[in-house]
Amino acid sequence: MKDEVLKALSTCIEPELHKDIVTLGMVQNLVVAAGAVSFDYVLTTPACPLKGMMQLEAEEAVKKVPGVKSVKINMTASVKKDARLESVLPPGINNLIAVAAGKGGVGKSTVASNLAVSLALEGARVGLMDADIYGPNQPQMMGVTGYKPVAGADNKIEPAANYGVKVMSMGFLMDPDAPVIWRGPMLHGAITQFLKDVKWGELDYLVLDLPPGTGDVQLTLCQTVPLAGSVIVTTPKSIALSDVRKAVAMFKKLNVPVLGAIENMSGFICPHCSKESKIFAEGSAAALTKNFGIPILGAVPLDPQVCTASENGKPIVLSHP
Repeated sequence: MKDEVLKALSTCIEPELHKDIVTLGMVQNLVVAAGAVSFDYVLTTPACPLKGMMQLEAEEAVKKVPGVKSVKINMTASVKKDARLESVLPPGINNLIAVAAGKGGVGKSTVASNLAVSLALEGARVGLMDADIYGPNQPQMMGVTGYKPVAGADNKIEPAANYGVKVMSMGFLMDPDAPVIWRGPMLHGAITQFLKDVKWGELDYLVLDLPPGTGDVQLTLCQTVPLAGSVIVTTPKSIALSDVRKAVAMFKKLNVPVLGAIENMSGFICPHCSKESKIFAEGSAAALTKNFGIPILGAVPLDPQVCTASENGKPIVLSHP
């Protein structure tokens, strides 16, 4: 019966890779005994948005096999490591994802913190590196203000941790009222130390909250370590497209894939009637796709609760899931 079960599962096609799940090696530890079928369904990421549908499809396929009485599927994940990282970073970090913006004030850090926590909620091992040296906001947004990093016997810095996410930020190391007036070499040194001298441990994803614009930090990161991809945060304002264009051009020039864009402040949600009003121009998201071929990964409304959640140190995906 085992062969019949595998044949049935081979009719299930992974929606992104367009191959059947048996060929892809996603069916593991298959056990068939007295009509009871159990196996591990190993996804490529714990954050797969279609895993519920994929599990149901596999279950229905197996149930059609004559003699099958019950089906138990353990949905799990194994995140593929970016092999390019092995020679430049300590072992354990599988993928680096940069969250960037062409200009400041568009909600980049808010998106980065919520992305990191969302991945952790899905079961991924996640770190969040606040590379916004000039304006480090992640300590407050992640509820770890006041944390003081210490180095262990191995001279590795212990990061903060909250909500299942490890966090490192320049905000832990400096006076909150002191400006950072650094030139390129000092920025390069800080970024390199955060990547190589922090005890990140085993991570599926290290989310990098970049400074706005296209400056020294972005250049240092892209030239020091290979990024799996970048997510660009923008707003509906048409003028924001010019800034996005520069960010996209930078990543393409540095051979970093642009995974997509997130449109923040897409509309105002009234706290009294919950009605959405488009207070900014519309069409910017469509223009991104048309002009740059960048997919829109999502839209975040201009909701007071999003701001309040970040200021209170509990990302909106936790405070209002």
